[in-house]
Amino acid sequence: MSLGNVHFILVRPQIGENIGSVARAIKNFNIKHLRIVNPRCHWPNQKALATSVGAKDILKSTKVYNSIEKSIGDLDIIFASTSRIRKVNKKIISILDLKKKFKKKQRIGIIFGPEASGLSNDEVNCADYLVKIPTNKKFSSLNLSHSAIIFCFQLFQFFSNKKVVYNSTYKSSVATKSHINKFLNFIIKELDKKGFLQPDHKRRSMLRNINNIFHRMNLSEQEIRILLGIFSTLNELNKKS
Repeated sequence: MSLGNVHFILVRPQIGENIGSVARAIKNFNIKHLRIVNPRCHWPNQKALATSVGAKDILKSTKVYNSIEKSIGDLDIIFASTSRIRKVNKKIISILDLKKKFKKKQRIGIIFGPEASGLSNDEVNCADYLVKIPTNKKFSSLNLSHSAIIFCFQLFQFFSNKKVVYNSTYKSSVATKSHINKFLNFIIKELDKKGFLQPDHKRRSMLRNINNIFHRMNLSEQEIRILLGIFSTLNELNKKS
């Protein structure tokens, strides 16, 4: 089972921009299939294309249906997004438990209702589960694309088997202890000149704290050079003033 088996289905969407935003959201998380049932806005929609940014390919391959039944006919399990508890005989689950309901090689449908009203009770009849996103109980309605991207993230986490590691492109090497100590010797010498490390009975404690600050910061060689430049410049300015 993979993200290639996931299909997002928008039922009676009203705003082209929201459709474009959903297309962008699903592509962000490597989901390719978008379906629309009876769009209320004109389709194809130029505003949807504009807000999809780099996901125009998703919109161009979007399938349009005239009934919710036809849109899910080739799918195995259906989840309907809802912001409210329904008076229907359906199992309601949290989106956090979504992955527990998947089975191997199933074709999955995620259904979203129109922006103004959400899915009707008749429309959720086709779903195996109703899914709620935990939110503020006094303000639970989410924008269509926001709701979609939360589903995308949950699905992406479930289907991504590899541990994601991000490597910084920062080039400067970590400063050696020798570099840090040279820097510390410089600033301590200057602080002594200014009488900062006084009185004498507190000097050891202050030196210990200064050393701790800079040794735990994991500074790079470039950062040490910048700090040296800053302190040297301040020192020169003080001499001139």
